Amino acid sequence: MSVFANMSGKQKTLMQTLAVVVFMAGLGWASVPLYDLFCRVTGYGGTTNTASSAGDVILDQTMRVRFDSSVERDFPWDFKPVERTMEIRIGDTGLAFYEAHNPTDQPIAGTASYNVTPYEAGRFFTKIDCFCFELQVLQPGETVLMPVTYFVDPEIVDDRDAKAVHTITLSYTFHATDIPEDYTPPAEVVTN
Repeated sequence: MSVFANMSGKQKTLMQTLAVVVFMAGLGWASVPLYDLFCRVTGYGGTTNTASSAGDVILDQTMRVRFDSSVERDFPWDFKPVERTMEIRIGDTGLAFYEAHNPTDQPIAGTASYNVTPYEAGRFFTKIDCFCFELQVLQPGETVLMPVTYFVDPEIVDDRDAKAVHTITLSYTFHATDIPEDYTPPAEVVTN
């Protein structure tokens, strides 16, 4: 027997409308994690991969990697790559540094968002370790070097869309974040 059998037309319409609203709310709730999963699997939108180490295959071909930086509006840090470009053998491990400085008289926390362009190269750019994996807190006047360890997956040379890529740009943007209540500053901070 149908759930709607003993309901009037208005009650059926109300129940159907509520079912649609609940279904749409569920889709809305699930859309962000599903989109994130889609981007990580496909590299769409410049999303990168992560790994614990580089592979064993290192090609003679090289890839030029550009490093870009920015901060959100009104975020007071100075933030820049130490080197603007690197030439790396495809499959080899690269290490790049970004410099961040807090010129204010108060501690400031930030998190970095990132992307890779061209987008078709995103799924072949793999980070082994990155400052972007964690919250960063800079004390007043503190300057830090923040590393990113990465490699370009050799499979890029066989991919129909990405094999023509010769330069990959890794971009980071720092955003303001609240300092966690349980945060303990380091015992000694070196300032410049």
